[in-house]
Amino acid sequence: MKDRMEYVTNFYMDFHWKREYVGVFKAETDGVVYYFIDNEFYFPGFKPYGDDALFEIEKFAFFSKAALSILPVIGFKPDIIHCHDWQTGLIPVYLKERFQGNEFFRGMKAVMTIHNLKFQGRWDKKEVQDITGLPDYFFVPDKLEMFGDADLLKGGIVYADAITTVSETYAEEIKTKFYGENLDGLLTTRAKDLRGIVNGIDYGDFNPTADKFIDFPYDAITFRKEKSKNKLALQKELGLAQDEKCFMIGIVSRLTDQKGLDLITCVLDECVRMQYRLLFLEPEQNSMKICSATLHGNTVTEFLQIFIIQNRCLTKYMRLPMHF
Repeated sequence: MKDRMEYVTNFYMDFHWKREYVGVFKAETDGVVYYFIDNEFYFPGFKPYGDDALFEIEKFAFFSKAALSILPVIGFKPDIIHCHDWQTGLIPVYLKERFQGNEFFRGMKAVMTIHNLKFQGRWDKKEVQDITGLPDYFFVPDKLEMFGDADLLKGGIVYADAITTVSETYAEEIKTKFYGENLDGLLTTRAKDLRGIVNGIDYGDFNPTADKFIDFPYDAITFRKEKSKNKLALQKELGLAQDEKCFMIGIVSRLTDQKGLDLITCVLDECVRMQYRLLFLEPEQNSMKICSATLHGNTVTEFLQIFIIQNRCLTKYMRLPMHF
C-alpha cells in the first residue's frame, strides 16, 4: 500500500488551542480508494498505538476531527460514516456538535461498531474537554461523562445513529451488567438501534485448495492426507519435534483472561502431559510472538516465547494455524 500512496493536499485545522497540520494522501487497491491522514507529531514511526494514555486520547481526538475535516476538501460526501471502538468515538460527537451546521455534512449518519466494550478511552473530563474543545454541555452523565471522567466510546454510542457489534450474541451480552462494562444501561436504552453482525470471512481468500500460505493445499476429499503434511511442515519450521500424531492447538489472540486464557491455564498441565502442543500467536505492535506452553514442576505453567516474527512473515503465521 505504501508504494502506491500519493500526496493529495494539506491544510491547517484548529485543534487543542493551536493550528495543526493535516496532510492528505491516497492509494488505490482493487478499485477502492483509501485516504490517509498525515501528521508527524501524532503519527510518527510504525506503531499505531502507544503507552501514553493521555497522548492516545489526544491523538485519536485529532484523528476524529481531521477525518471529518478532510471530507469537503477531497470532495467525498458519504451517506454513512462507520466508526470503530473508542478511537473514533468522537466522530459522531463532532458530527452532531459542529459539522452538521455545514450544509456539506447535513444528512450524514454515523454507525458506531463495538469490537471490545472493555476499552472505552476514559480520561479526566477537564483534560479531555481542553483537548477536544467541546463545551460543558457534553460532559454530563447522559452524554460523555462517566463517573467523573470523559468516556469517548460512550460519546460515540450516545451520538451514533446506529450501533453494531461483532455478533448477535455479543449485542445481547453487553446489555447485561456482567458484560456491560458500566454501559449496559445506555446500551439497553438504545436497544432498538443496536444489532449484531457476525464477523465474516472471505471464502475465496481463505480457501485451502488455493491458499499460497500453506505448503500442501487440500480439499474435502484430500484433507485427511494433506493436513497432516502441513502439521509436519509447521513443526519443522518452528523447530519442534516432527510428530504426525501429536495433537496441535493454535490460537491467534492476546494472552489475557478476557480471551479465556484463564480457562486454558487450568488444564494446561494436563494437555502438556498428554503431549499436546499449544501455539499462541500474540499480536505485538508490528510483530507476532510465537509461544509454546511448558511445565515447571507439577502445576506451575508459563508461556515461553520462541521467537518474534517481523512484518513480512505475519500473514503466513497468522494463517497457517487456521488450517490445523
